[in-house]
Amino acid sequence: MLLVYTHKITPRVRYIYRQLCTHILGVEVDFTSKIEVFVAHQGAKLSYGKQPLGKELFIESASLLFESGYNALEIEVQKWENTYCFFPSRLSDAGLPYDIFAASFYLLTRYEEYFPHVKDEYGRFMATESLAYKNGFLQQPVVDIWALEFKKILLSRFPNLQFNSKRFSVRPIVSVSQAFAYRERGVLRTLGGVGRDLSKFRFKRISSRFKVLLGLKKDPFNTFDFILNFQRANKKKIIFLFGLGDYSNFEKSVGSTRSKHRELIKSVADYAEVGLRVSYGAIDNVQVLKEEKSRLESITHKTLEHTQSSYYKLNLPEAYRNLVEMEVGEDYSMGYPNNAGFRAGTCSPFLFYDLDYEVQTPLWVYSFCFTNNAFKMIAEVADAKQYIEELLRVVKRVDGLFIPVFSNGLFVATKRGLFWRAIFEFIWKSTNV
Repeated sequence: MLLVYTHKITPRVRYIYRQLCTHILGVEVDFTSKIEVFVAHQGAKLSYGKQPLGKELFIESASLLFESGYNALEIEVQKWENTYCFFPSRLSDAGLPYDIFAASFYLLTRYEEYFPHVKDEYGRFMATESLAYKNGFLQQPVVDIWALEFKKILLSRFPNLQFNSKRFSVRPIVSVSQAFAYRERGVLRTLGGVGRDLSKFRFKRISSRFKVLLGLKKDPFNTFDFILNFQRANKKKIIFLFGLGDYSNFEKSVGSTRSKHRELIKSVADYAEVGLRVSYGAIDNVQVLKEEKSRLESITHKTLEHTQSSYYKLNLPEAYRNLVEMEVGEDYSMGYPNNAGFRAGTCSPFLFYDLDYEVQTPLWVYSFCFTNNAFKMIAEVADAKQYIEELLRVVKRVDGLFIPVFSNGLFVATKRGLFWRAIFEFIWKSTNV
């Protein structure tokens, strides 16, 4: 156990020390604001503040963990070892040259997203607006890297301190916005699709559509057997997130009352974990979210545990507050759809901290590393593999969790579909090394 002395034990201090020490490094941590208790402690300990008490391990604090709410900050990012950091220490006797706890809190809480910022056409916070992108560390899980540097310092001072190490793992997400390309769409949507294909002279697509509707051909988006076979062969976890929102300009899924759609979701749930792809209209509307949650639970007969926001739209803190209200356990929306990397600076799950209420919530946030949109400009499989291999390498180095996001429609039997099947297989094989 590690004892931390600080003059004021705030919710922020508890939250971030437990994330880095307990959840990432696997060492229990306790806190005291009483000097006599700290001095009497015979085990591993450190002080966190503006000045050391004596010759103990000392981490100089920035003011962030002792504040409340959010205030405009001037942040200067600097190179440190093979990474980057901010909130530098002023004192030479500090155990670390930076306050990695304040820096980690800033990134994990998405502190910068609480301020006015430029949004894209879907109302999303853009990667180009982030501190990580602007300073060149978006593709580094810096929080995990900092935690390992902290571990080295602890072991140099307390060689008998025990850590429960974690292991690198992969958890692919299959986001299902449309379970079927042609089936179960109804007469009007089918006629509309045929009309659009005719206007663009896509006669092969018209032929394929009617073959599917006549039962002569499998629906091209029904690639679930391919994905489940990979899971079965590799004995690893895949999470399928199905969209069940009402039809709109943003949601094109077939209705939740369609029997074949329900049967598909139930059959997938028999072999893998299934969650909800929260519709665009439900992200900021708790009543719509409640209805979609009820729809999925009525199909799977299981409590909703996993979610991801449609279009990866994530307005903080409202979107996460709604999930907390619905008692959702895990969310996989934290990431950038068009940029690979680590939006929250980590490849470890963390609990959502609400800056408005200064409270740690029970919602676990899982940050994904990339979606297929990040590879739109890459045509060759070899180039994509090289790019992904570097991302895998940095996650393996910190024993993190690698989360790629795919869609069922990526694996259709086309040239581009074969591209993504090769990438999917490459990631599976890489995780076995």
